Amino acid sequence: MALASIDRLTCSYPGAPPALREVSLSIDEGEVVLLLGASGSGKSTLLRALAGLVPWFHGGRFEGRVVVAGRDTRRARPADLAGTVASVFQDPEDQVVLGRVEAEVAFGLENVGTPPGEIAGRVRSALAAVGSEHLAGRRVAELSGGELQRVCLASAFALEPRLLLLDEPTSQLDHEGAEAFLERALGNGAAVVLSEQRPAVALRHADRVVFLDRGRIILDASREDALEWLDEHRPAWTREPGGVSVRAGEQTACRVERVSFAYGDGPRVLDGASLELRRGEIVALTGPNGCGKTTLAKLAAGLLEPQAGSVERTGRAVFLLQDPGRYLVRERVDEEVALGGGTAETQRVLAAVGLAGYEARHPRDLSSGERERLALATVLVGDPDLLVLDEPTRGIDPERKLEFAALLRAQAGARATLVVTHDRAFASAVADREISLAALPEAVLA
Repeated sequence: MALASIDRLTCSYPGAPPALREVSLSIDEGEVVLLLGASGSGKSTLLRALAGLVPWFHGGRFEGRVVVAGRDTRRARPADLAGTVASVFQDPEDQVVLGRVEAEVAFGLENVGTPPGEIAGRVRSALAAVGSEHLAGRRVAELSGGELQRVCLASAFALEPRLLLLDEPTSQLDHEGAEAFLERALGNGAAVVLSEQRPAVALRHADRVVFLDRGRIILDASREDALEWLDEHRPAWTREPGGVSVRAGEQTACRVERVSFAYGDGPRVLDGASLELRRGEIVALTGPNGCGKTTLAKLAAGLLEPQAGSVERTGRAVFLLQDPGRYLVRERVDEEVALGGGTAETQRVLAAVGLAGYEARHPRDLSSGERERLALATVLVGDPDLLVLDEPTRGIDPERKLEFAALLRAQAGARATLVVTHDRAFASAVADREISLAALPEAVLA
């Protein structure tokens, strides 16, 4: 008997076309199922349905049947599935509820009635499983995006679920961290349904691949058969793009000179880091989680002031945060972009990021990848001199990444662009220079 089964499931959110259409799927105990598909194809909705969050939490129209561990989700609420099912969402910022890492990982265990004497040990084991024992005493607010993602993963591991639902769990992890996490997460005996937009590593571990297109399953096949199908029909999911190089201009848009920075009374995140960004070039800033990439990017954009050293900028700088939801304040997509430009510019930029026709949609009804592109449009519409992007491909499918890279390359001459990323394929496709912050002892990056 299958651990989970979906029978003719159709789901739609208010004011939007169906996110899923007549989807049927079964998942066996211990099976690893990889969900692929373009942004907005229904992957997150499918995961929410398996967790019972659709329809109980997200609402909308629900037709069909979902059964998990013998429980019909039309009658069993998400709380009834807790402990059997554990989820990690796309945006870890939306998932944490407590201020300290240990308390956050223990929170789920307490809610499912784990004996108090077992909780501390399971918290330690879960943090160790994601390589984050050193974060145990930290405040959640002080963590980098990748560190926060690992804490959410540890919270799920601690529950020892039979069904683990992962919605782009490596989107903010560096390459080595993503490899290590998937090695652990996909080999612990639980059935796993995993959505990924960086599928190379996950494909090596998957038993099956399910490809969604506009809410319908167009492929449900074994890993070997799926790789052949992807090579023929969706090659962006199995092939890394080649590098691109364009000679940068001579005008300096930003110069960071031997800056140091620490948050509060904590240790220095940066100590003597230097960076020069020239108009016409795209620089990819890489390195492991917690090495200071986002801090350096914020210093370059003027969101933080260095405690030592100096930062010089020419013209206007804009910064796109890791979490696109922080940008959304209006009721329509076009109104969101129009905050920074006129009607003609709004239409031009929405078309450039692949959102033409979305003008009347509510931003909160977009998929994570679509919200990421909308957030990019809100900063591009003002034609900045320095564009700083922090993990801009989170939630964006491989084909859209190629289009996104082409968009940035086409506009590269108008500004200097700094891209903080763990996405090695994207960095290779888009950047004139790739700099690893952790690889340099004094982080002199000119």
